[in-house]
Amino acid sequence: MALPIILGVGAAVAAAAGIGTGIHGGVKMKEATDTMKSAKERHENNISKFESANITTSKVMDNLGKKEMKILAGFSDFSEVWSNIHNKPDFKTLNKGDLKVTQYTPQELKEVSVGAGVLLGGLGGAAVGTAGGFAAAGATTAAVMALGTASTGTAIASLSGVAATNAALAALGGGAIAAGGGGIALGTTILGASTLGVGLLIGGVIFSISGSAVSDKADKAYSQMLEAEEIIDDICAYLKDLKSTASKYLDSLNKVNARYSEWFSILKETVKNKTDWNSFSQEEKLNAENTVLAVGLLYEMCKVKLVLASKSETEKNEINYPVINSVLDKSTTFLKTI
Repeated sequence: MALPIILGVGAAVAAAAGIGTGIHGGVKMKEATDTMKSAKERHENNISKFESANITTSKVMDNLGKKEMKILAGFSDFSEVWSNIHNKPDFKTLNKGDLKVTQYTPQELKEVSVGAGVLLGGLGGAAVGTAGGFAAAGATTAAVMALGTASTGTAIASLSGVAATNAALAALGGGAIAAGGGGIALGTTILGASTLGVGLLIGGVIFSISGSAVSDKADKAYSQMLEAEEIIDDICAYLKDLKSTASKYLDSLNKVNARYSEWFSILKETVKNKTDWNSFSQEEKLNAENTVLAVGLLYEMCKVKLVLASKSETEKNEINYPVINSVLDKSTTFLKTI
């Protein structure tokens, strides 16, 4: 099964899967045997349902995380072209009607671009869910963290591949375990918004029964299976909502990025022939303004944390609906207005 990054139930699910060790001991009553068999089969079906939901959601989240990182990494091209334009106005407060986007500086774009490039280089060998973890915690935050220093004292940005990704994950997790931090594992779970409480699901011990009172133990096992089923159903509903939200967010991000790509392509051609803003035509100036505005919106969209970490290990994390919906509305307005 895929690394359960979206929810921190991996250990629990793995333990619950241990019911496959079978029913052993002195099971003497057919009713008890049937009860145990039914509980075992139903629980295994529930585990399979969770694994399927976890994998499909992780893949969608991964697609979103990778897209965000590619967009952020591409800002270096915009920064380079934009820096070549002389006498350009200050667009920090550029708005179109009621549409206002996040302000950014050239230095911020440069840093996030470098950091995103570092993380992209390591995603090829990363476990399923890692890129989705970046999206859950906010791709911009992850990219900026990638410019930090690993526990070895080495600048993360100077590393490459999986080493850089792991170092960034460790930094997000509070540092290396040796330094008192959570290390890579905690970093991954933080990025992936994992917190459900690994002790919630039954571990399978109850299914390996022996001795007397077989019927009582079988009934108890069935009861615990039902409790686990309720939890798994809740998890799967959460994953379904997260998958739907991530898909919608990715679709909006792709549409905004497509518009940005069109404008930026025109801007690059313009700057090849002229670098003085005062020599730009009105149409060229408008295209440049739209490009700057699009960068601001994309930057803002990549900053959004899709998931908010729970304060309790016994509670699920929350999908960040208020901020997500606000940014989606803004992107819709952007696409209609410009």
